[in-house]
Amino acid sequence: MTTTSAAGPTTGSDLARQLTVAASAVVAVVGAFIGSGAAGGTPIQDAAGGALAADATLIAPGGSAFGIWSVIYAGLLAYAVWQFLPAQRSELRHRRVGYPIAASLVLNAAWILSIQFDLLWLSVPVIIVLLLVLVYAFGQCLGHPPPKVVDALVTDGTVGLYLGWVIVATAANVTAALVAAGFDGWGIPPETWAVGVVSVAGLVGVALAVWDRGRVAPTLSLCWGLAWIASARLTDAPGSAVTGVAAIIAVVAVVVATVTARVAAELRLRRRPA
Repeated sequence: MTTTSAAGPTTGSDLARQLTVAASAVVAVVGAFIGSGAAGGTPIQDAAGGALAADATLIAPGGSAFGIWSVIYAGLLAYAVWQFLPAQRSELRHRRVGYPIAASLVLNAAWILSIQFDLLWLSVPVIIVLLLVLVYAFGQCLGHPPPKVVDALVTDGTVGLYLGWVIVATAANVTAALVAAGFDGWGIPPETWAVGVVSVAGLVGVALAVWDRGRVAPTLSLCWGLAWIASARLTDAPGSAVTGVAAIIAVVAVVVATVTARVAAELRLRRRPA
């Protein structure tokens, strides 16, 4: 069920929310700067004993996959500016989504710091909470449709990209933590586990496509991550053709589900009485 995003009377809490989002965006950018190693620290892929490097596990995406963070951060900064404009101050959808986005920005910075301090075990609950917060934020976007195309691109597009990527990142992070902790798979071959994890990520993507009625943004980033898992396993170490093929199948399944859900949503819309 969706509701309109009409603006109500502006209150002091609206300004507080806008300031919180803006401040959180600054925290996230600083965290990203530290995580990149530009401030003299260790790059994420080299921190925590290299547990998150592209060749650390069968679920690790290729190194170039992480370039999507530049797009996500650009979108988050754009949102921080957009929501700060007076026209958005009392919009219902921004009242609903502002604090969850702020929380996601802080959690993202906390995740980077946990890796930088070699606390890989701590990064797992942090990224799981981040994923849950993004699911909630995206749900609010769906429940409160944007009144403007710009709002759809800046808010829904950014949150969708963020969510899709974090789904893949969560799978990779949990796998890395288990491997680093010495988990032996209970005797099950690593490739079997890898195919299982990739399949779960694909199923989550299919479910997400059904839930969001074929939104493009989360599908793009989730499939981007899965495609880079496939690329890494088919062209780099540790090699695993079966994992790479499974990731490709997952991409196809998510894309088909997204297109199908989008077409179904459009048909339902056209059948509504004027």
